[in-house]
Amino acid sequence: MSTRKNAAYNVAYRVFSILLPIVTAPYLSRVVGKAGVGLYEYAWSISYMFCLAGMLGLENYGTRAIARVRDQQESLNRTFSEIWQMQLMVAGLALAGYGAYVAFIAGEERFIALNLTLMSVSCLVNLDWCLMGLDQFKPIALRNTAVKLLAAAAVFLFVKGPEDLWVYALVWSLATLIGCLSCAFSLKGKVRLVRVSFANVMGRLAPCALLSITVIAISVYRQMDKVMVGALAGMAQNGLYGNAEKIIYCLSGFISAIGTVMLPKVSRLTRQGQTERVLRHIDLSMELILCMVSAMAFGVAAVADRFAPLFFGEEFAASGPLMAALAFTLIAIGFANVIRTQWVLPQGQDRIFIISVSAGAVVNLLANCLLIPRMQAMGAVVGTLMAEFSVPLVQWLFLRRSLPYRRYLSYAAAYGVIGGIMLATARLLGRALPLDGWAGLSLQVLAGAAVYVGLCLGWWRLKKKTAILRLLKRS
Repeated sequence: MSTRKNAAYNVAYRVFSILLPIVTAPYLSRVVGKAGVGLYEYAWSISYMFCLAGMLGLENYGTRAIARVRDQQESLNRTFSEIWQMQLMVAGLALAGYGAYVAFIAGEERFIALNLTLMSVSCLVNLDWCLMGLDQFKPIALRNTAVKLLAAAAVFLFVKGPEDLWVYALVWSLATLIGCLSCAFSLKGKVRLVRVSFANVMGRLAPCALLSITVIAISVYRQMDKVMVGALAGMAQNGLYGNAEKIIYCLSGFISAIGTVMLPKVSRLTRQGQTERVLRHIDLSMELILCMVSAMAFGVAAVADRFAPLFFGEEFAASGPLMAALAFTLIAIGFANVIRTQWVLPQGQDRIFIISVSAGAVVNLLANCLLIPRMQAMGAVVGTLMAEFSVPLVQWLFLRRSLPYRRYLSYAAAYGVIGGIMLATARLLGRALPLDGWAGLSLQVLAGAAVYVGLCLGWWRLKKKTAILRLLKRS
């Protein structure tokens, strides 16, 4: 299947995984309020961290390992068998740990946490890493989409008040498990279990565990935020932060989708020694990603103050400023994702990956401890911004002599200027418009999009003319 089709299917998979809970978010916010949303986000974040530990970085390690042997059936079967048996051991330990947390540590969130247990169970049968390594994104996208659509329908049918928050947890937890099981069946006929030695299984643990350091680090500044806001500022503040972050997390799904599709492709090119093609892929991907994330970041910042109360309800109006600031993390996430998935991981430079995300985790943890008690949810936003921008900064320190960063930064500057003009236009239009509600917001969005697209077309045309002139001068 072509990279373009894989990207389309993976974008659908990523977006639907995040988008459908967002579809239900306005309903849930109005039904259970700030404190209810905050309690759920707190319990879900802890459950998700156990899932990350159970998967042990397999989305990166497993995908890369399968991609390297996909054309050699015997090696493919052996690699799959070794990795999955290792996964069963690690995910089993994570499930036991989560059970201990629910039984002995959880507080007011215990009942919600209990109904999220199936998320940890799903780690035993989550074989998406194998399908991704085989470039089989279609079954992941279609089956997960179908399951999550049913889950969204169940939320509207069965969640009627704050007392039904456990139902919401159970529905999404069950949907995760069913989605993993349905995708696992797609591997039939493509790969099979074979007898492998215990030593070989354990041999997979060390390199996978090395990448799991990054998983844990990422969880610190992606999920620990909500745990710390809930613990240090209260569940109401956590509800405001959780809803703001949910929108940004959905948009970042586009970035992750493109990176996940490119990882196996670039891994094969790297193995074949086609460095020039790899660098060309990085350059094209960087410009595409920075164009996309700048539109998202500046666009969200322009309309967040209107969007939050309209979408989540007036009780969540304070989520607007949080969302506007968080939107700019998308630029750092996009930049770092291209470098990580198309250079660092395919080149086997896991040390850079580990150090960069670990630095982000340390920065985030320290910032949260200092800022959340003083600034509440906005303190977590500032900590997240500092953490996300520290990741590409650390990558640059290691790779500044290997990659043309000056060119990449020129892309960031160009689309940043275009995004700034779009933001100013949308904000000025919002103040001048007599329309309120969704009508006013829609006009802001349309005007901002028109300005952004128009300026991008002009910029691309200017670049093309400049490139032609350079070629003429050389000739």
